[in-house]
Amino acid sequence: MKIPLFPLQSVFFPGERIPLHIFEERYKQLIHDCREEAIAFGIPVYIEGTLAYGTEMKLEEIMNTYDNGEMDVICTAKRVFKVLTFDNQMGEKLYAGGIVEFLDNEDDGTKAQRETVLSLIEELYALMNVPFSAVSFPTFNSYTLVHKIGLSIVQEHELLQMTHESERLSYLRAHLKTTISVLQEVNRTKKIIDMNGHFRNFDPLDFEDFKL
Repeated sequence: MKIPLFPLQSVFFPGERIPLHIFEERYKQLIHDCREEAIAFGIPVYIEGTLAYGTEMKLEEIMNTYDNGEMDVICTAKRVFKVLTFDNQMGEKLYAGGIVEFLDNEDDGTKAQRETVLSLIEELYALMNVPFSAVSFPTFNSYTLVHKIGLSIVQEHELLQMTHESERLSYLRAHLKTTISVLQEVNRTKKIIDMNGHFRNFDPLDFEDFKL
């Protein structure tokens, strides 16, 4: 399937609502076409000099239009796709386009996996002393808080390519456990540093029955 493409150095996941500021002429034209023709477009991730995977976008609302034609728009991320071809201009249009293949998604994550990941996220936030807003468990999935747990863009791009919810949840679990372990060690080190130079109580050792 050939769709308009709007490459960005960002990863978006299905279900996200994305605010975009549109200022380039080619993308002003793209938004106009999306509104008039009810077409979707794709945001492929530009990473490490390549465009391999991305997410389909549906224009939801134009929030503001400025005198110079720039716009603030809201889009919703839909399906993940693999980029098969890329053309810098889609026919006579100013914007890019290309043939994409949409990935199937298997929602095979278990309740236990989701409970574990959500619990680890809460633990991470507690370690960072950052307020955590309660998440409704029935609606929680691997995409819900993916931008808020410290993944790099490379890691987010890897997650985007995974077609099974169970695989994504396992990936997040491993990342969270590693991050929590690092933070716990940092906090332990901070406590040791804070004690340096202060009077400390030491438990006396009993050598009554000690033999060398």
